[in-house]
Amino acid sequence: MIEKIDEAIRQLLQNARSIVIVSHIRPDADAVGSLLGLGLPLLAAGKQVQLVLQDGLPERYAFLPGADKVARAVQSGFDTLITVDCSDLKRTGTVLADLRAPDLNIDHHATNLFFGAINLVEPEASATAYVLSRHLPDWGLPVSAESAQCLLAGILGDTIGFRTSATDSQTLRAAAALMDKGADLPMVYRQTLLSRSIPELRYWGQGLIKIQHEGALLWSALTLDDRIKAGYPENDDADLINLLSSVSGLRVVVLFIEQAPDRVKVSWRSAEGIDVSGLAFEFGGGGHAAAAGADVGGSLDEVVEKVLTKTKQLLANS
Repeated sequence: MIEKIDEAIRQLLQNARSIVIVSHIRPDADAVGSLLGLGLPLLAAGKQVQLVLQDGLPERYAFLPGADKVARAVQSGFDTLITVDCSDLKRTGTVLADLRAPDLNIDHHATNLFFGAINLVEPEASATAYVLSRHLPDWGLPVSAESAQCLLAGILGDTIGFRTSATDSQTLRAAAALMDKGADLPMVYRQTLLSRSIPELRYWGQGLIKIQHEGALLWSALTLDDRIKAGYPENDDADLINLLSSVSGLRVVVLFIEQAPDRVKVSWRSAEGIDVSGLAFEFGGGGHAAAAGADVGGSLDEVVEKVLTKTKQLLANS
């Protein structure tokens, strides 16, 4: 089956002249790394390529090759549409609202809805960038040093530096192969996972002072006012969820990030054996067993109450 999918993708990309590649809102390292990691080889192959993120490129990933090519909207005149690292079309925001379904959907989320004409979805993979690193040569697209740098950033981001349970020996071999292509592991690791701005630290502080916990459940919230006070320019959590989930003895961590007065981004992290992806799907989102998220309508207080009630039920039944 995978050979047939690879051949279909190879033919699609070979026949394409003008390609649009889109990833999700509030882009993380895997979204950016996959977008650039696929886009750069296609540009090298002589294709016209649009790289689109509705929220734009986060400043922390400006070090990646091709970062200056990322736009916020799709321009007309393309013949091939690709999404990367998106479990459903809602994750792209509104940039594809008036366009046809994607020709190709490349992802690694177990909750993917298979919305493309061709779907390459590998839920067991540690990152979408890992999926691309394995398949690009099969599509006739060599991985350059620049593309390798981007793909390595995606793998490092989604595995949190090779720390998630999805990290296997194949992931490590893929990272080593990308290093052989010219990717700089120490630099990419530092820029992707360690480098922090003063506004990010202030934003973390706002969330840390509001931590609450009940047994093995911990949660916190970041408001629009917190973002303004910290001077943080993005609309994500600055990876605070990963810091909270490092607390020992916890089974589930939930972080609420207010996006608007009537919209809240919810992020879950869980210990091994507790699958939060179904809970996220119930709230209109998705993700992985141990890491999932959803955009939920309602005020912050309303969403916190609804989500914590369901999360506690999940814990009680686990």
